[in-house]
Amino acid sequence: MTIRKMLALHLFCALAALAQSPGVTGRVLDPAGKPVPAAVVHLNIGKNEIAKGQSGNSGEYHFEALIPGSYTLRAEIMAFAPATRSFRVSNAENAVADVQFLQIAPQNESIVITAKTLEPSIDLRNSEIFNKTLFSRDDQIFQQLNAGINVGQHEGGGKSLEIRRFGFNLDHGGVNGGLKVLVDNVQQNQGTQGHGQGYLGSLKAISPELIQDVTLVNGPFSAEYGDFSGLGVVHIRQRESMPDEFTARLQGGNFGNRRAFIAFSPLATKADAFVAYDGSLLDGPFQNPGRYRRDNVSANYTRTLSEGQKAGIRLLFGRNNFYSSGQIPLDLVQQGSVDRFGFLDPDQGGKVRLATLSGYYSRATAAGGTWKADGFVSRSLFDLYSNFTYFLNDPVNGDGIQQHDSRLQEGANVQHVRPHQLGTLAATFTGGANFHDNQINVGLYPRIGRDPIGATTAGNAHVTNGAGYMQENVTLFRGHVLASGGLRYDRFRYSVFNRLATEQDDAQSAGRWQAKGSVVITPSDKLPIAFHLNYGRGINSVDARGAVQRPDNPRLATTDFYQAGISTSTRRFAASAHMFAIDHSNEQVYIPDDGSVEFQGPSRAYGAEVKLSLQLTRHVSLNGNLTKINNAFFRHTLPREYVVRAPRFVADAGLVLADLHGWSGNLRMRSINHYRLDGFDPGILAQGYTVFDFAVSRRVSRQMDLHLSLDNMTNRSYWETQNYLESRTAPDAPVIARIHGTPGYPLTATVGVTLRFGGK
Repeated sequence: MTIRKMLALHLFCALAALAQSPGVTGRVLDPAGKPVPAAVVHLNIGKNEIAKGQSGNSGEYHFEALIPGSYTLRAEIMAFAPATRSFRVSNAENAVADVQFLQIAPQNESIVITAKTLEPSIDLRNSEIFNKTLFSRDDQIFQQLNAGINVGQHEGGGKSLEIRRFGFNLDHGGVNGGLKVLVDNVQQNQGTQGHGQGYLGSLKAISPELIQDVTLVNGPFSAEYGDFSGLGVVHIRQRESMPDEFTARLQGGNFGNRRAFIAFSPLATKADAFVAYDGSLLDGPFQNPGRYRRDNVSANYTRTLSEGQKAGIRLLFGRNNFYSSGQIPLDLVQQGSVDRFGFLDPDQGGKVRLATLSGYYSRATAAGGTWKADGFVSRSLFDLYSNFTYFLNDPVNGDGIQQHDSRLQEGANVQHVRPHQLGTLAATFTGGANFHDNQINVGLYPRIGRDPIGATTAGNAHVTNGAGYMQENVTLFRGHVLASGGLRYDRFRYSVFNRLATEQDDAQSAGRWQAKGSVVITPSDKLPIAFHLNYGRGINSVDARGAVQRPDNPRLATTDFYQAGISTSTRRFAASAHMFAIDHSNEQVYIPDDGSVEFQGPSRAYGAEVKLSLQLTRHVSLNGNLTKINNAFFRHTLPREYVVRAPRFVADAGLVLADLHGWSGNLRMRSINHYRLDGFDPGILAQGYTVFDFAVSRRVSRQMDLHLSLDNMTNRSYWETQNYLESRTAPDAPVIARIHGTPGYPLTATVGVTLRFGGK
């Protein structure tokens, strides 16, 4: 045999062996576990790249003919920070390795929802908008989310926000489906609260500069979340360290607006840490100055134990004091007898003290899965001085009340995520458990000034919630179908000791199963269009006092959420549109006479939502969200009774500039329509509004940024929250059913400077 023939034979054998050698296949996923198309995937041995490819419309990739050994995958796309995944190829079989993005790219504030932009059930936000905007009020954090969530101040700033979504009024976040809010997996909704079920006042301890990213679930579609998640979840995650060793932000503006944020984040080996102080003072435009003072201290320490394994601890302390004008009768404002920023009771307001200590642990497994565990203990003191009806019930002393809540909370969560094979199908299993316990001293006291003169209710409540869940995501038909199914069970126990009657009320308990399911269909690899079907059942619990005092009433309400839509996504443009229907088993109504919550009859809402995201250039993006409710009503009523106190049209839009020659900024619009305040009379309406906010930031040097923010830049006169009820404004005044409102802030200008030293 000639040398040429021998070389040819050896080459043929080598190629044949290579062709039969194993390869690797998998998917590129976003933080929610959904496929990411058009991501660039690099295949490395050590630091050397040996192949490069791109994920398909279903997120799939494939590399063939690999020799046995250890490899690393690196996935990149504009929307997310790069992600890596290590795997090993053996002689016998192909490897399966999914790569999941965990963080949004630091300089991309465009809407990022499934894939790299939009999908009906999940929204993601990064830290950019929070870093470049000056915030003087806590409600502005929610206004920046642009997710169809309409919020309004209820009494001028210090009190918790009123939240409205999908045609329902959620009060302070915990009724009529509820909006579950978590900060680093610590639930913020407080059940059996002195001022209503699911109260969210503890959000005032958040510093915008510490926000890393936000995940928004647009319905009860994830088995991970239970109570208060019927109309969605907002999960805020904070930083583990700051980009610089020293960070300071100083700002000031009109209406007595002053704020200082200072953080120290040491550079340490195998550790991330910071300690930060956030202090602010705001009077607002009110004739009765708000004197809203906040002081927050935050700290974190995260230790890397080994590759893929870390543990950490967080501490949060917050306090705030404030006065408020309350909600004033609009007819008196129209008559000119009360100014739009006037007041009737000068002693309204409140004070809050809270502290939370939490710990967390995570470990990545060799198979690409993760274990996570966390727990917390929290102590809070809350006193709210309110007067809703002035002299309606007590013409002598007035209707002022003190709502008190003192509580100790403990909670723990454990979760396991494991990618695996179901036969030849790629799948991801998620399972876990939650526990939440509340010991509460809660009461309602009539007052003169801020001094109690008696007791309407006073009790010790104990509420325990334990839950377990599991969810499976499966990829079918070569990545063209992604199916998900989940199941969750929650169990509650309520007990109340009535201190006024000196007797133990009977304890009550309740449990509920919740099913979840979704299908995403991508018919073509060439056409970037996906069809979505989502269903989820959510729950929201009742106030413990209502559960014990009215044992025949339901103790849990369910929300069945149906969603069907279509989405498209390219590298720079994405859009989605979907229709939805929401069935509540019961509406929840606050009972001011005893401070509890009771259920009313079933209700239904249906409508449509449209979202878009356009990356105009590398530095400029446009995003928007429009939610239209076609109807929201109580079922089985004749004549029909309509759901009230929530707009049926909500629109958000933002034009964002990110780091163009040192300039960053955003122009944002938020708008709602007129909405009903009475279930039968269509003429009793709350006013709608359209408000524009503007912020700009200029990086002067590596150490300094200058900022300007204009809230309500067109100086629109509007009312943030409005309610229809009877009131008597003076002891000798007539009783009148009228609209009461809280005015929105006029044009508010804030300037500031950010200083940084010791870049990491």
